[in-house]
Amino acid sequence: MAKKENDVVSQTFHALVESADRKFGRVRDLPLYGRAPQNHYFQKVFKAYMRLWKYQQENRSKLVDSGLNRWEIGEIASRIGQLYFNQYMRSSEARFLVEAYVFYEAILERKYFDARGSGKPKVDVGVRFKELRFYARFLLVALIFNKVDMVRLLAERFKGLVDDSMTIFRVEAGVKICLSECRVKAFAELLSQVVETNFKEWKLVVQEIFRFMEVGTAFTNVRPFRYCALFDSHPASRPYLARFHARKIVKFRDALLTSYHRNEVKFAELTLDTYRMMQCLEWEPSGSFYQKRPVESVYQKHPVESNENGTVIDHSGAASGLIDINLAADLTDPTLPPNPRKAVLYRPSATRLLAVLATICEELPPETIVLIYLSASGKAAHSNLSQAGSSGGSRKSSKDKVVSGACGEDKSSAPESHCNGKRESSDYYDNYLWLGPRGYGGSNALYPGDIIPFTRRPLFLIIDSDSSHAFKADAKAEVLHGAERGEPAALLLSPLKPAFKNLFAVDTSRCGSQFTFFLTAPLQAFCQMVGITSADSDMDFYNDAEEILSIAFSEWEVILCTSKGLDLVWAQVLSDPFLRRLILRFIFCRSVLSVFCPLEDEQYLPICLPHLPNSVSARSEVVQSAVIRLANHLKVADCFQFDDT
Repeated sequence: MAKKENDVVSQTFHALVESADRKFGRVRDLPLYGRAPQNHYFQKVFKAYMRLWKYQQENRSKLVDSGLNRWEIGEIASRIGQLYFNQYMRSSEARFLVEAYVFYEAILERKYFDARGSGKPKVDVGVRFKELRFYARFLLVALIFNKVDMVRLLAERFKGLVDDSMTIFRVEAGVKICLSECRVKAFAELLSQVVETNFKEWKLVVQEIFRFMEVGTAFTNVRPFRYCALFDSHPASRPYLARFHARKIVKFRDALLTSYHRNEVKFAELTLDTYRMMQCLEWEPSGSFYQKRPVESVYQKHPVESNENGTVIDHSGAASGLIDINLAADLTDPTLPPNPRKAVLYRPSATRLLAVLATICEELPPETIVLIYLSASGKAAHSNLSQAGSSGGSRKSSKDKVVSGACGEDKSSAPESHCNGKRESSDYYDNYLWLGPRGYGGSNALYPGDIIPFTRRPLFLIIDSDSSHAFKADAKAEVLHGAERGEPAALLLSPLKPAFKNLFAVDTSRCGSQFTFFLTAPLQAFCQMVGITSADSDMDFYNDAEEILSIAFSEWEVILCTSKGLDLVWAQVLSDPFLRRLILRFIFCRSVLSVFCPLEDEQYLPICLPHLPNSVSARSEVVQSAVIRLANHLKVADCFQFDDT
């Protein structure tokens, strides 16, 4: 009787698994962009998995008696985590990211995929692959969630798991070959090669995450990339912002982010540049929520509890299948506004990028603006790359020379036609962004004119490229600025070349875009430019530097709010905290580079269109004085050529 009952429970369980997996497959294939109603599909698959999860909780002992494996429970929890993460990528709602983190953390604690921890004498290769995929997914969630300590822990375990797998399964495959008969020996050898190849691919994933961690988590203890009220809201300028009112106000609700460079730092389908910009366009939980938590489970708050019949449930033990889905409330801040939606595209073709942009613009609510962030080379990826040039950061012979060049081969220095800010329209490669691995033109080339049809809606464009100036006004070339079809676009254009005090002290193949770094983490970008590392000074030193920047940004906010010459393109977005912060950081970046690089060399300077008021120009007293204070505080004033020296 008991066996028959167990069989019924097992059959019901597997039927629920198959039903939930079918629904999951349909949701997984839905696009991660646009405002089309997809909540219906999400709710259906979520309901299916919640029913499945509850069923396995209520019938755990019977399912175990019927042969249920621990990894099967982990697979269900992992699917729920994937479901939450996919919904976060579609909506940018922080609560979904938190829920994904909670489920993945529970899987890690309970060691669902750990065959050795479950008492199994042998590691199954299929289960090992599931475990590796779990670690890769959890790493991505923890990385975006900015759980730096957890990322380090996961990366080390992930590396150990891959190394262990390559050893174990290479040995097992060798044993199979030795024991095989002649007629199956060739098949056994092929199997061995396939297994070894798969684990070599996992080895590349390990290299990716460690490379990403080396750059992406540097300076993370200084302050978050996200908008944080503790750092980015300035009390002195708040009354001016409250009184500010332009003739037209647009709301920031949608963004499209992509980067495409050869050999760029990435993990999975998230590149370093898009990661930084993605973080920059989200809210950081404020107040008491901004506390760095050690790597310990939220479940340790309530290690044990009793259920209805008095049975003790150990949340910290590996045997429990319970995951409290309400624990995510402990990690969210209900007082914050929603994050803007972000469509993050990984290495798209130009045609796909335009198709996604068309969908976003078509579904854009009235009186809203789209932010478009494009980071790409202006050259074909296989073209010959010129060597980085040098330019003097100061005219004093005792000072260091500023060595300027591209960060990585893909971000090569601009061609000679760019020198001194001049360009030849005959240079075909100056006039588009390159979104492809090889070839010329076609679907890999994104021209400034391709964006023009979308200017019927308000656009805020950030172009980070060695051909960014192709988007500014030029009578000889098809450009975006001045050719809008309805709404003048706001443009922030990067320098054609980055600049560093000592190029050889910066690993330019893995540093990410300097312009993007300035827009997302201005102090860290400044320190990188002048050769200061996170190990050079203590936290108080950096906190004082952040305070100098905070005071400066507050002053510039007041100037912008009270300026009568502020163009409507900028005035209509000044009320938005994310876009206002980008504008302020652009002002800082432009001023820093103007006194760090040769005065007449525009290829090292960013451009904004339309122009901001002269009161916040690169050489204005109020702006340059802040750069001087910061340079003096960091003891790097000799790297700059200020007007009064």
